Amino acid sequence: MVKHIILWNLKDELTKEQKAEVKKEMKEGLEGLLGQISGLTEIKVLTDGLASSNADVMLDSTFEDEAALKAYAKHPAHVAVADGKVRPYTKSRACMDFEVLD
Repeated sequence: MVKHIILWNLKDELTKEQKAEVKKEMKEGLEGLLGQISGLTEIKVLTDGLASSNADVMLDSTFEDEAALKAYAKHPAHVAVADGKVRPYTKSRACMDFEVLD
């Protein structure tokens, strides 16, 4: 099993209302990928961090294996969400992929 964790910060020029809408669209778009991409077993997007957080949005996703993660990265449904609902509104991205060992 492989975990794919991403933290994003939204662009500073977005208003509070725009940020709320972007977060909603990111969550719906990314979570909507479940069932569309082979090997993606779980995906959730968190948008309401505590005040101590220094990221606006977190993606927590699980894949059957590293090959499934690589296929997800290029899958047209994922690329459409990333290009349409994520990249235009984010200023920074941090990612950590790791294998979960039993």
